[in-house]
Amino acid sequence: MTSGASTEAAAGATTVLVIEDEATLVASLAYNFRKHGYTVVTATDGVEGLQAARRVRPDVVVLDLMLPRMDGMEVCRRLRADSDVPILMLTAKGEEFDRVMGLEMGADDYLTKPFSMRELIARVRALLRRAAPRATAREDALIEAGAMAIDPRGRTVRNAGAEVAVKPKEFDLLLFLARNAGKAFTREQLLERVWGYQFFGGSRTVDVHMRWLREKLEDDPAHPQHLLTVRGVGYKFVL
Repeated sequence: MTSGASTEAAAGATTVLVIEDEATLVASLAYNFRKHGYTVVTATDGVEGLQAARRVRPDVVVLDLMLPRMDGMEVCRRLRADSDVPILMLTAKGEEFDRVMGLEMGADDYLTKPFSMRELIARVRALLRRAAPRATAREDALIEAGAMAIDPRGRTVRNAGAEVAVKPKEFDLLLFLARNAGKAFTREQLLERVWGYQFFGGSRTVDVHMRWLREKLEDDPAHPQHLLTVRGVGYKFVL
C-alpha cells in the first residue's frame, strides 16, 4: 500500500480513521471495520493522517504510535489541540511509560499489539458510546461567524443581532456547511447530504439556495465573506 490517505467517508456512516503504516494490519483493520458497518479512511504516515483527520472529521481515530514522518504522540497532541474526537492508540511497546504518555497526550484508550479484532471493535464501540453525549452537545452548540449566529436547536439565524427569515432548506444547507466549515463540497455532495437521495432536482438548486442565503446574510452578496464559491469544486463556509 502506498503512503497517503484513502477511502473518503460516506454520508451518514460512522467513520473510523486508521493511521497505521503496516500494510497488512491496515488491510485487516479496514476489512473488519467495514464488515461491522463502518466507513473507513486510512493513512500510512503521521502527516497524511493528520491531514485526513482535518479533512474528513472522523468519528473515531485508531492511531499507531510508531509512524513515518510524524509519530503517533505528535499526531495525537495536534489532533487534541483542536478536536475531541475519540482516539485509540496502538503500540507494539508494553512499557508503562508509553501508555501513560499516550494518555497524557490526549488518547482516550490504548491497545498493545498483537490484539484481537474483536477486542479492538469492542473498544471502539465503547469510545463512540462515551463520545455520543459530547457529539450531541456539539450539534446543539451555537455557531458564530462574524456577525452571524446559527442556532441549530432553535433553527434560527441572526445577523448583527436581528433574526433573518430563512426557508427550511436554506437553513439545512447553511447549517451543514457551517458544521463543516472550511471543507469544500461539490453541488452533487450537497444535494445528497442536504436534500437526500430521493431528490430529483438538478445541481442548479444548490446555486439558487446559495444565492438566496448570500442575499440574506452577506453584507456584499457579490463578494461574500462566509458562503464562498470554490472554483472547480462547489461551495464552502468560512467562519
